[in-house]
Amino acid sequence: MTSAVPLDLAIITGLSGAGRSTAAKCLEDLGWFVVDNLPPALLATMTELGLRSQGAVNRIAVVVDVRGRAFFSDLRATLDALEARGMHPQVLFLEASDETLVRRFDHVRRPHPLQGDGRVVDGISRERALLAELRGESDLVLDTTDLNVHELRAKIDTAFGQPSGNRLNATVVSFGYKYGLPLDADLVADCRFLPNPHWVEALRPFTGRDPDVRDYVLAQPGAAEFIDQYAALLRLVGEGYVREGKRYLTLAVGCTGGKHRSVAMAEQLAARLAGDGVGVRVVHRDLGRE
Repeated sequence: MTSAVPLDLAIITGLSGAGRSTAAKCLEDLGWFVVDNLPPALLATMTELGLRSQGAVNRIAVVVDVRGRAFFSDLRATLDALEARGMHPQVLFLEASDETLVRRFDHVRRPHPLQGDGRVVDGISRERALLAELRGESDLVLDTTDLNVHELRAKIDTAFGQPSGNRLNATVVSFGYKYGLPLDADLVADCRFLPNPHWVEALRPFTGRDPDVRDYVLAQPGAAEFIDQYAALLRLVGEGYVREGKRYLTLAVGCTGGKHRSVAMAEQLAARLAGDGVGVRVVHRDLGRE
């Protein structure tokens, strides 16, 4: 399968009710040619048609999920076949908590495609088990539990708005452990080994974005070494991601409240990633919650 015109191929999959339709509409708005509920066995045919279009269709997104029933089991073999022929699809996996999914199904008054004669939660459990391996191999996993439609569209736009080639794209998220871990994190860095500026009265009202707090955090024993060594680790992991065809990395950087240490260190690690040629987006998830 060869063509002088490059072709981007994205696979949208994940749990029913997690936002696949919204993701598909967003990609369509970004200029992708979107096909919903395509049997995996037809992916190769769809790709071949795109290549034959000589650039008229150069970005194809396909929604593949358990609605395909027996056909869905062909997905793994189809992806392997595409890789063997030089195509490297980007796999986007959408998920949400059981409680959120049940609420969404109740809202639309529709059964889960795998619940059979049981409850919605039974269908969700079966689907999670069926998709567990695919989730682990996906390029980008988005948890939509706490996302509204606009926030999900923003994440899709960041990931798929422009062809990314072989460049790694990273989202660096600062967070507070007392508010819970970011569910979509690939890597987690814990900054609680550093003294907490919260206990310095003059620094308490400020955040890790403020120069005084940043300088205080970076001056602590071990801070500079942590940044240097973690940046080296990120470089190693990033190079491996690119070799494996994975283009998206979410790094979560945590401290107790997500206000001081994690914010300052997230900014520093993001700068190191950008210096290595990685596309970087920084999100301070819990800033302002205190």
